[in-house]
Amino acid sequence: MNGAYGEAVSRREASSGGIHRFVVFGDICGSGTLNMAEKELHRTAMYAAFDEAYASVGVEPGTYHQEDRGDGILAALRPDMPPRLMVGRWIDTLYESLRAHNTGRSPRLRLRIGMNAGLVVQDRHGLVGRAVDLAARLCDSPTAKRIMAEAPDVDLLVVVSDWLYGNVVAEGGRYVEPDHYRRARIRSKETDEAAWFHVPRRAAPPLIGPEGEAVPGGADAGRRVPGVGSGAGVGPSRGDGPTPRTGGGNRTYNVKGDLLDIHGNTIHGGFTGIRKDAGAGEPE
Repeated sequence: MNGAYGEAVSRREASSGGIHRFVVFGDICGSGTLNMAEKELHRTAMYAAFDEAYASVGVEPGTYHQEDRGDGILAALRPDMPPRLMVGRWIDTLYESLRAHNTGRSPRLRLRIGMNAGLVVQDRHGLVGRAVDLAARLCDSPTAKRIMAEAPDVDLLVVVSDWLYGNVVAEGGRYVEPDHYRRARIRSKETDEAAWFHVPRRAAPPLIGPEGEAVPGGADAGRRVPGVGSGAGVGPSRGDGPTPRTGGGNRTYNVKGDLLDIHGNTIHGGFTGIRKDAGAGEPE
């Protein structure tokens, strides 16, 4: 974001201690294995895909900040940009652009995308703020890298922060698929956060966890997912924790902190009762 508009935003952010903005951090997978010609082709295609995605949601050139990261991009959108468009149509357009570019090509352009929102300060050197740091951590997390390494057919992986999932993605909307995200814990450097992983057009990302937990049911049954806490299998949730966990082929339900373990028709100990204060849309 350059010119008078960019300078005005920079002054305002510096004086106010930051402005709430949508942050995107993108990275090309496996760029270290590419030769120079392939790197140049991938960078050109990445920028073209980003530009097409911006245009699809009405973001005009010069109205956002974007930094080149060699094999990636860091961007912060205007404060008035509706975040639902970014987690909906923007992601969908980026996916379509990658698919069109990759048809008949090898090696393919494959991207990891970290998304977050929060206070950001922009100065003449670039962007700073926890929202920026977390977007980068999500994109570069070991779980994200492992997914792309274990699933070479996946060309786009999106990782959103817990805040962004709970406040934007979970509300749904056109092109938004909240039930197709899976939750996992990110532990990297000083970061210890929940994050949500999404592969467009898939019911669930092929998550591979350290303890090999299987995704219960669905198209990805038999695959493994990242553990949360002590290795619980993770399914879709609103951010209240893992739902469900498997054990011995039977189901375990986590209901508002009380554990009900059912094997056949027998209820095993440790259950203190199901609370009656469950909110709308939560199990009672």
